[in-house]
Amino acid sequence: MRLLKIIVIMALFTSLVYAVKQIVPIKHVKIDGTFQHISKDELKVALEPLVDVGFFDADLQAIHDVLAQMIWVEDVTVNRVWSDTLKIKILEKHPIVRWGDDSLLSSRGEIIKPIEIEPFENLPILRGIEGQELKSLEIMKGVNTALADQEMSMAEFSINNRWAWKIKLTTGLEILLGRNEQLKKLQRFMKTLDVLGHEQINAMAVVDLRYPNGYAVSWKPNSQPINWNNLPAAQAANR
Repeated sequence: MRLLKIIVIMALFTSLVYAVKQIVPIKHVKIDGTFQHISKDELKVALEPLVDVGFFDADLQAIHDVLAQMIWVEDVTVNRVWSDTLKIKILEKHPIVRWGDDSLLSSRGEIIKPIEIEPFENLPILRGIEGQELKSLEIMKGVNTALADQEMSMAEFSINNRWAWKIKLTTGLEILLGRNEQLKKLQRFMKTLDVLGHEQINAMAVVDLRYPNGYAVSWKPNSQPINWNNLPAAQAANR
């Protein structure tokens, strides 16, 4: 008789749990995050079929996977909050450079393929080796830091399959760095800028630093010949 009572109680408990699961709906879906590229409509379309269920029936893993596949989602967590709420936290990807002609790179070196690239035309371009996105990005950051010391701004940075570097500044000046001791060569070039002066720097089209002890310059068309006696170093030596 006692066993029968236990069985009846267990059956009633199971029925109660099942009933609660069916009765308790999801009333609130709270989404935390700061978004520039993810729209509320996108989130609504993605989530609506997954949250129109009971509180206990919501498949958190399925919700996570659907959101994680969105172009601009870098990270996502999904939790139940008793008794009727799902809390979702989304970290949006932050593009810092363009990757080639039609893609972007996040700060983690992840490739982002936006529907339109035009809104990101103000970002510098990185052209690197496929599969080496993060390494290429870190190299670009180091070069950009060196340029910033001379108030130079990078428009494009390229690394070819032989790991030779090339810089293009926003002024149009191209700097060829080759495959070896690139940062050392760049620093050596930077030290000569004060000697050359702005007029001569602005007349440069291409600077080739792939030499062990110096560099070669290609000048812009119609640029004036340099009067070396007028350079600051020459004037200081003649005093």
